Amino acid sequence: MTQKIVPVIMAGGKGTRLWPLSRAAAPKQFIRFIGDKTLFQETLLRVSDPTLYEAPVILTNEEFRFLVAEQARELDIGLAAILLEPVARNTAAAVAAAATLVRDRFDEDTVMHVLGSDYEIVADDTYFECVRIAAATAAQGKLVTFGIQPTEPATGYGYIEGGKTLPTGARTVARFVEKPPLAKAEDMVATGGFYWNSGMFMFSVSGVLAEMRSYAAPVLKAAADAIAKGVRDLDFIRLDKAAFATSPNISIDYAVMEKTSNAAVVPSPFKWSDLGSWDSVWKSGSRDENGNLAAGNTTVVNTKNSLIMTHGVHLAVQGMDDIAVIASEDAVYVGRLQDSQDVGNLVKMLAAAPTTSQLTETHPTSYRPWGGYTSVLNGDRFQVKRIFVTPGKKLSLQKHHHRSEHWIVVKGTAEVTIGENVQMLRENESVYIPLGEVHRLANPGKIMLELIEV
Repeated sequence: MTQKIVPVIMAGGKGTRLWPLSRAAAPKQFIRFIGDKTLFQETLLRVSDPTLYEAPVILTNEEFRFLVAEQARELDIGLAAILLEPVARNTAAAVAAAATLVRDRFDEDTVMHVLGSDYEIVADDTYFECVRIAAATAAQGKLVTFGIQPTEPATGYGYIEGGKTLPTGARTVARFVEKPPLAKAEDMVATGGFYWNSGMFMFSVSGVLAEMRSYAAPVLKAAADAIAKGVRDLDFIRLDKAAFATSPNISIDYAVMEKTSNAAVVPSPFKWSDLGSWDSVWKSGSRDENGNLAAGNTTVVNTKNSLIMTHGVHLAVQGMDDIAVIASEDAVYVGRLQDSQDVGNLVKMLAAAPTTSQLTETHPTSYRPWGGYTSVLNGDRFQVKRIFVTPGKKLSLQKHHHRSEHWIVVKGTAEVTIGENVQMLRENESVYIPLGEVHRLANPGKIMLELIEV
């Protein structure tokens, strides 16, 4: 292949199956579970080879737009476009919008690699060989999906049965199988020739648009209209809400892949997990001699085959087997690993109760293009926040009609504007911002600025 592939990364999901770390406003693709990179950042790195890929197109929603931009900036990876979906309409509309954009910017022969942002994948030589097979097959007009070689009779995934082998090494698709009961999954794995449906695809623009015209014309029309009427806002393209909302809410699998006679599957033996439950996080991680996977500030004693993770408090676990203990800044989940598929039902219960609904939506720490803040304490007449500002960044000018503020610098250097006055504050220095006064905070230094706001 001489023409480079355009990656299309879908990063708009609001899954909460990995609660309490994953929440509606901070889902799993943007969370650092283990290591210093998020799943979204790992996805960006997999498509960063400039000899193979163009700059990626990202599809996300309004709420995550700054998370996308900031996490790409941290890696110094340029993005071709960030498409903001005004309403959730599933993957068929997302693919249609991306294909329309790529056609307009490149041409109809361009090959798109469509992938989610929340998988864990080992991107080794086997992985990239599968990518090349998929690209060569897509260039011939096939709609290609990646079929993961099963390692167990999992019931949480859909399956694909492979048909005859194509010259590229891919196979035709004999049929798609819905998430099966255990006995059926065991039969398929024992028989062979069945693969987990990974949710990753490779299409030529002309190939996927042609099949969408045949099988999902309303989806394609809605997405094309939303692109045509879209508005550029800074680094983002806002899809037209009225047009996009007319699209049926349907996945690309149901809308096209299960109907077309032009589908192909690449048998893919690389390591892959959708990290859809704490059990799958435990299985995918590096465990110690007792079968434990521990991350963060933990002490683990006389415990086996367990997952212990914390983003905040110190977790001490003693005398337990086969459990998950997950601590965020403001909530702790404890349950048997085998029951972790049911966390979604627990989250629904929390969301339905007024006293706990906030725990399913946001974290105490919120991220912004300039850094972010953590809510430390709220009282009837006061609130305390930790504010952190990235080097070289500044907040917008603002004023508050119902509160005054005290800022105390605890790390770095702050440039503080109050009215016409600009002053520099260093560690242990403070300033008072009166009620109604125009003010701004900036970090002119080379390290993260941290301050306490009261």
